[in-house]
Amino acid sequence: MVDTHVGSRLRLRRTLLGLSQTELGRRLGLTFQQIQKYEHGTNGIAASRLWQLAEVLDVPVSFFFDDMPDTALRASEPPDTESPPMGRRETLELAKCYYRIKDPHVRRGIFDLVKATVGAVEGMIK
Repeated sequence: MVDTHVGSRLRLRRTLLGLSQTELGRRLGLTFQQIQKYEHGTNGIAASRLWQLAEVLDVPVSFFFDDMPDTALRASEPPDTESPPMGRRETLELAKCYYRIKDPHVRRGIFDLVKATVGAVEGMIK
């Protein structure tokens, strides 16, 4: 479960930076297949490699553990089969499109619109 979470955070950051698995692998001296295995949680990431990834992706090592559910540390519990929102392709595509908007005022307007929409929808549910 921990490897899966760390892998999803790796994928998130790589995608937000617009790097392919091949390009990230090249920067680390790895194949894209190894990056794939890391991202899917098939292979765990050693501490030294995690440090290297953090440097290449310009994030602190703690980034890979952000938003980790407490259940990830409990091996006795069954894994959550629903992917976390930050690991979904839709979320990644939305974030990439959002940051392609160059005008900060337009970007802030979209941010405010989304927040207002969520507030309105949550208000209707209650």
